[in-house]
Amino acid sequence: MSTLYDSDFLQWTEQQTELLRRRAAGELPNDEGLDWLNLAEEIQSVGASEKREVRSRLMRICQHLLKWKYQPERQSRSWEASLYVHRRDLQGLFEDSPSLRPFAEQVLPSAFANGRQAAEREAGLLNLPDNLCPWSLDQILSVDFLPD
Repeated sequence: MSTLYDSDFLQWTEQQTELLRRRAAGELPNDEGLDWLNLAEEIQSVGASEKREVRSRLMRICQHLLKWKYQPERQSRSWEASLYVHRRDLQGLFEDSPSLRPFAEQVLPSAFANGRQAAEREAGLLNLPDNLCPWSLDQILSVDFLPD
């Protein structure tokens, strides 16, 4: 049996939003129509999506910092602009969800390893440092930081 959740996700979200608001305002006397299991799953997936975003942005920043350091002859304003955008957006995520910052500290080693691998594949960089990130999270987030 197909449910609205399965057949029209947008309509389901709008319906559930309205029902939750009515329930919170005391206009809905019971939980009729509220799809608790799928609501819980969707809330959980939003958190997982935020974590993926942090990992992805950290990886891209590390990739560009490595390229900046190990390809000085190819440094460009577009690399600086990319660093700025990823840093700004990551800071925005931390402002919206401060608990993501400790998560970023936790996943920084793997994000660096992935950024290192991406820099090797994209730019053909060889002999990059081992998988230990040489930069702190504060350096990675600083709009003024570029490695020598």
